[in-house]
Amino acid sequence: MKQVIRVGTRGSILALKQTEEVVTALQNILPSAVIRVVTVQTRGDMQHDLTFPGTQGMFVRELEEALLQGSIDIAVHSLKDLPTTSPPGLTIAAVLPRKDPRDCLVSRSGQKLLELPPGSSVGTGSPRRAVQILKKRPDIHVVPLRGNVTTRMARMREGRVDALVLAYAGLLRLGFEGEVTEVFDPWNFVPAPSQGVVACETRCGEGWEELLAPLHHPETAQAVGIERLFLARIGGGCQKAVGAFAEVQNGWVRLVGMLEGKVSWREGPLAAGETMVQDLAQELGGRR
Repeated sequence: MKQVIRVGTRGSILALKQTEEVVTALQNILPSAVIRVVTVQTRGDMQHDLTFPGTQGMFVRELEEALLQGSIDIAVHSLKDLPTTSPPGLTIAAVLPRKDPRDCLVSRSGQKLLELPPGSSVGTGSPRRAVQILKKRPDIHVVPLRGNVTTRMARMREGRVDALVLAYAGLLRLGFEGEVTEVFDPWNFVPAPSQGVVACETRCGEGWEELLAPLHHPETAQAVGIERLFLARIGGGCQKAVGAFAEVQNGWVRLVGMLEGKVSWREGPLAAGETMVQDLAQELGGRR
């Protein structure tokens, strides 16, 4: 009999695009396997209020329950949605190569953030993005706006807001890069930890970790490991304005962290990464 692999995902267009990447990679290493995509509705997907406050795990909990119950074998996530610790019995078995870590602006007028007229409105559901927008442009209004990428783009076109700040990787995956007005430098508009990264979560001890090993990208995993460690040290969930971005090259780490608009940097050998993260978190006021 052919091996059947059940891959769970959220049902949004972006989540399905990310899952296609995983399915294609799996099919390349296991051409005879039957791979079935199983759509799982999460709490975040069921919430219709576009301004609802986020809670940690709102886009992953139901997928993790499906893994634990055995109705799927692999869950595909945006890594930034995952809490910094997995439930007992589950593990992140593969981190795919990072698409792009940066945030970007999409505006109705085609103007960049610093060019928007005073009083313009910019939509985002992220406290991290909101605090950085207002730091650069305290004269504009940040409008709480949630929903998937296409929903937010539609709200902008309807005139609810003049511009949006979104993850650039999502627009790239959806083929919307032509809509982008401005892409921000991650060193001065700090992304969410793990932004642009797709991860595969699975059950421990059943062979799925070995099956997913060829999909794992160690360089990306090193960088986002530093970012997620910073997030854990800060103790930040969806309600805190927390950002982190790390680059790892030849055993050397450059790291920027942001908490509630306060930004600081560190760099040094990868072996000292944990100490750098602890020092940075302490400087910015997070938990030790």
